[in-house]
Amino acid sequence: MTDTSWAPDLSQFPGPKYLALSRALRDAIRGGDLPPNSQLPTVRDLAWRLHLTPGTVARAYQLATQEGLLAATVGRGTFVAAQSPRLGPTQALYTERITGGNTGLVDLRPPQVPEVGQTQAFRAALLDMAGQTDCGWLDYTSQMGEAPLRAEIVTWMGDRILGPIGPDDVALTHGGQNAISLIFDCCLRGDRPVVLIEELAYPGFRYAARAARAEVIPVEIDNEGIVPEALEAACRRHGAQVLCLTTEAQNPTTGRMPVKRRQEIADIARRYDLQVLEDDCYSVAETDIPSLRALAPERVWLVGSVSKTLSAALRFGYVICPAGMGEAGRLTAQHGFFALSRPVSDLMLHLFRSGAAASIKARVQAEFAVRLQSLVNLLGAYDLGWQPGVPFVWLRMPIGWRASTFVRMAEARGVLVRSADEYAVVHGRAPNAVRIAIAGNLSREGFEAAMRTLADLLARPPSDLSV
Repeated sequence: MTDTSWAPDLSQFPGPKYLALSRALRDAIRGGDLPPNSQLPTVRDLAWRLHLTPGTVARAYQLATQEGLLAATVGRGTFVAAQSPRLGPTQALYTERITGGNTGLVDLRPPQVPEVGQTQAFRAALLDMAGQTDCGWLDYTSQMGEAPLRAEIVTWMGDRILGPIGPDDVALTHGGQNAISLIFDCCLRGDRPVVLIEELAYPGFRYAARAARAEVIPVEIDNEGIVPEALEAACRRHGAQVLCLTTEAQNPTTGRMPVKRRQEIADIARRYDLQVLEDDCYSVAETDIPSLRALAPERVWLVGSVSKTLSAALRFGYVICPAGMGEAGRLTAQHGFFALSRPVSDLMLHLFRSGAAASIKARVQAEFAVRLQSLVNLLGAYDLGWQPGVPFVWLRMPIGWRASTFVRMAEARGVLVRSADEYAVVHGRAPNAVRIAIAGNLSREGFEAAMRTLADLLARPPSDLSV
């Protein structure tokens, strides 16, 4: 079957033309107007009919192809996929960490917390908990039972300028990613809500937004963070409901947003009634400037976790909700998973009250600082973005390198790093850069050896970038 005459009316779809065309494709396929195996017009033909550029049509086709709606065949054209698109997320299933072992690969993609006494502290806490186990471990957990742990979070966040907060402003979650999903559940409304993110951002924002059936729109950033004029334009054009950003340690660029820019963002959020998700998971050092939560307490949801300070295995996170919204956050958590599992909540309460959590955090920060200094010493001759206390750096490729080639050749030499492409939306732009994380699971000597491998590779760019 062919339908090379298909030409939709895009006037009913607001926003950029490539998104309008991708929506029209989606509606036509799901509505049966374009049945399976229908052949679509060529890019140039459809561009001519709709008075668009070929690039606009190509981007729309690419988006629909990645959703599983279309299938492109070289030499034949573009067709509606014969099968319905796969339900659920499409990214690869997370697999076991491959650092070390028999592979010989060093994984510098995610930051990894060093062992600085966690094992002993966890063992001691669990043994103490074992002697206090009671019938409360047989019932469903409750939000009310988490009140003491929420109070400890307020103390834990005492090195942040958050404005007035108390235990009633806190909701507890199974890690930072769960916290993002909880916030979307609280804030997003309608069939196709819009979430704004930085044009380079933590991929988990995109995954959670897609799971919530939201459309993700990237917004331009500069050295100070998200650009106010670009944010305001996106708010006017898309009617977004939530903005996701990182103010203290932008992921992946390591940039820190100054106070003036934070205030501008807060003002725009108020004008457009925008809820703001402020990601604090990578802010492991003390800060001396107010968070967005302090500047706009009525609309900012601050997300944190212990994955970068204590242990990623604990899967413990939290949300500092907007003023007056703590109960809504906890009610959403209750509807999703009742409350934290009793072993996790009891273990975290023990670690906080005993002082073990604060002691481990200090030692983790100290070890990260040593390794970061080693990294900067070895790679500092290049265009490197970094901050004290942040467990990753942003390396802009020197002349002679493409990020994709560097990633591939680094892997061939046993070191895994992440290209900027992984932080950009599919149709977005990615700079020629890579992110390098600090691997705390390696010995200091092993980590330094990996840095020397990267330094040696950077000094020897390939003569042919096509390799």
